[in-house]
Formats: sequence, structure tokens, C-alpha cells
Amino acid sequence: MDQVRILVVEDEVIVARTIANQLNQLGYMVTGKASSGEVAIAKALESKPQLVLMDIILKGDMDGITAAATIREQLDIPIIFLTAYGDDKTLQRAKLTQPFGYVVKPFTSKDLRIAVEIGLLKHQLEQDLRENRDRLATLLNSMSDAVIATNEQAKVTFMNPAAELVTGWKQADAQGKDISKIFNIVDEITEAALENPVIKVLRDHKVVYLEEFTSLITKDGKKVPIGDSASPILRRPNQIDGVVIVFWDISERRQTEVLERALNQERELNHLKSLFISTVSHDFRNPLTVIQTAVELIEIQGDHLTAAKKSTYIKRIKAAVESMKQLMEDVLFMGKSDVGKLEFHPDLVNLEQVCREFIEEFSLITNGGHKIMFTCHSEYTDALIDEKLLHDIFINLLSNAVKYSPQDENIQVDLTCDSRERVAILQVKDQGIGIPEIDQKRLFESFYRASNVQSIQGTGLGLVIVKRCVEAHQGKISVTSQVGVGTTFTITLPLNIASEQESAE
Repeated sequence: MDQVRILVVEDEVIVARTIANQLNQLGYMVTGKASSGEVAIAKALESKPQLVLMDIILKGDMDGITAAATIREQLDIPIIFLTAYGDDKTLQRAKLTQPFGYVVKPFTSKDLRIAVEIGLLKHQLEQDLRENRDRLATLLNSMSDAVIATNEQAKVTFMNPAAELVTGWKQADAQGKDISKIFNIVDEITEAALENPVIKVLRDHKVVYLEEFTSLITKDGKKVPIGDSASPILRRPNQIDGVVIVFWDISERRQTEVLERALNQERELNHLKSLFISTVSHDFRNPLTVIQTAVELIEIQGDHLTAAKKSTYIKRIKAAVESMKQLMEDVLFMGKSDVGKLEFHPDLVNLEQVCREFIEEFSLITNGGHKIMFTCHSEYTDALIDEKLLHDIFINLLSNAVKYSPQDENIQVDLTCDSRERVAILQVKDQGIGIPEIDQKRLFESFYRASNVQSIQGTGLGLVIVKRCVEAHQGKISVTSQVGVGTTFTITLPLNIASEQESAE
């Protein structure tokens, strides 16, 4: 692992040399020493250290606080202040630079190491939070559906471009305004004012949907028929941090009787999309809350943070980041598939071998005590398969089997390669809660979730991804299930190995 590069800013030569020696002994790399604010800025720009140890009180025209503010603004490098004393005014100024810690003189090597490690960790967490917020903003801004978010006081905090287009309001103008002014809705027929869905969500703490024939009054007074849903944003259980509204212009669908009859199907699809967006927002907020809580605990415990606790916090943070990464990958997969850009690169693989590898990989990362039993019923299992797409099929089906099965229940995976029919048949069987018959026909529709799993966390993307991976192979997928007994998914994939067999002969 590369050494962490640190710049030491201290106007006492002996103290600066002592600190540099301590850092070197601890395994860090000192990129340089500076005795004034001006020199510190110049060396930071030149050497690009990963962290700066900055004495608050420096000789000369520029003190450590001013130098730290300049470095943070220009380079986004974490600063840890070195101080022996300081009046309240000085400390208040220091806080404005958002330091990543303080080390009080005199200090030991242990004190120094703890301060450096916590400072680096806090800076990494800050970068991760910023990146994930940017990703979520990109996702919301690229949506065709309009999205408005509010805080717990029903004040607008976010609008995507689609929302600006429908309402006529720019985010800069709407920011901080009451939602009822921006999202003003009336009954389409009677033109009577309707209660704002955000107010309902804040009052009732549950998802709210607009009634039929609801119209939005735009900034310039136009009346636009819309469909919509509003969902709470939960900071912690039973604590609403705000509301997100997802809505869309349905003017064109009202123009003819034919479109009017199709409206129900379209509204249902948009309703499911709204649920999906609400779930994505919620699923992003959950890991972000974990990260935020871990950072707060690190800040509170400070120098008293033990190695064991630090390890626990880091594990929580890594798991939260991985959760957001997986959700983003699923959304991007759906986006590529929807526009016909799903990559398909088949190659000759041994199906039995890769199936065993996927099961072994899945068993290492999952918990719950489920034992996965694999049986291969054929000797020759070579086939032209896209291994990445097959991996997505496996992971999603096994994840569902584990999620909806009691602990310690076996999950059976069977593979059969029929050389006569030139197909490979893969079955995944669980002894879980099963799927109601009424839901089975719609199970592979985008964003659809069975009626008996609504209380279990999920986005409704897994089986859609599986189906599209199967269809990329020109294969088929089917399901048989009985509530309380279990579910079997059967996948049939073309073997496509005739040329290989003939060349072998």
C-alpha cells in the first residue's frame, strides 16, 4: 500500500523536525515542512499531499487558519490543526475552515496516529457522500418523470428538469418556497382546490396518490392534467425528513377516447414507476444514513475510538457503499436494456463449472444458513453463453430464493443439457413463501412485485433483469409456485454448440 503523504506546517524548527520524525516512524511520508502560511500554500500546490498538519499560530502575516482555508478551497485537502492554546475567537475562526481534527500540544506518537487516521477516514467518507449524492442527482435529473423534493416543513429543496418543464418554475426560483405555491393542484372537472399531497404525507406518514382527474396549475396559470405519487423520505424509522413527489403530464392521453381507454394501463405503469423511484430514493437514503451515523460516531468518540469500533464502523460504511453501488448498477442495466444497448458476448464455457463457481461465490457473500444443493444431470455441458449475463441470472435468482425462504431451508439448483434438443435447462427451487397465482403472470413486468412481498425490501428489478438476460440468449424463463410451499424458476437456453461438436469429430 502506498504511503500517505503529509505536509507539516510548523514555525518552530525543532518541533517541525520532531513531528516529521514521528510521522516517518509511523510509516507516513512527509512531503515537506513549511514555517509560514505562504510557504505552506506553495508547497501544498506543488506536492499535492493527502493531509496537512497545520499549526494554528504561525509567524508572519498569514496564520494557519487563513492558510488552511486557502488550501481547502483550492485543493480539497484535509487539514488537522496543531495547537497548544487558543482563545474562543480563534477556535471559532478555525471551525469555519472545516478541519478534520485537532492535535493538542504536547502530544504522543499515538495521539498523532489516531488524529491522522481519523482525519483521512473522515475525508474519504466526505468524498463518498459527495459522489453518491452526485450519482443520485444525475439519476433524478435524467428521468423523464418530474420529481420535486421537500423538507419536513414542506419547503422545496430539489426539482429536476422535467419538473421545471411541467410546472414552469425554475429550481433556483422555487428553492425554499412552500410546495403548495409550486405544486398547486385542482380538480380537473370542478376546478376546486385539492389538498397538497405533501401535506398529506407529512400528516399521515404514508405514500399518497392523486385522485383521478387532477390538474396542476403552472406558474403562468395553465392547467395541466397530471398523474402523481408522493412518498415520505425517512431519515430514521418514524422520522420524516421530507417528501418526494413524482408526477407526469398526461395532457396528450386525454385527447381522444382511444387514449382515454389506454389511460388506466398507462397510469398503472406510471404508478409502478413511482413506487420504484420512491424505493430507489429510500434505498439510497438507508445506506447514506448508515454512513452519516458512522461519521457522527467517529466525530463524537474522537481520540477514544478503539481499533475494534473503527473496524466495525468501516465495515458498516463499506456495506452501505456496496449497497448503493449495486442499486446503481441495476438501474444502469435497465437503462441499457430499455434502449437496446445491452451487451451480449457469448463464449464457449463449461456450464457445470461456472454454475459451481457462481454458487460458491454467492455462498461466500450471503448469510442466513441456507444450503445450496447443486446437481448436474449431464456429462457434456459446454455451451456458447455470455458468462456475465449468466452470472446476473444466477445471483438474482439465488438472492430471491434466500430472501423469501426461511433460514436453514435448502435451495436446489439443477442443470440438464439436452444434446438432442440442443438446450440447457437450469432450475432454481426454493421452499419459501411462494408466489400467489394472481401475481405469477405479471412477475416479469418492470417494477412489479408480488402482493405478498410488499413488506420485504426490494426494488422489483431482479426478475426483470433475469428475464432480459435470458432473452439476450434467445432463451425462455417460466415459474411454477404455490403459496407456503415454494417456487421453481426454469430457464431454457439454446446450447449453440453444433460447430464445436462437429470440429471435435
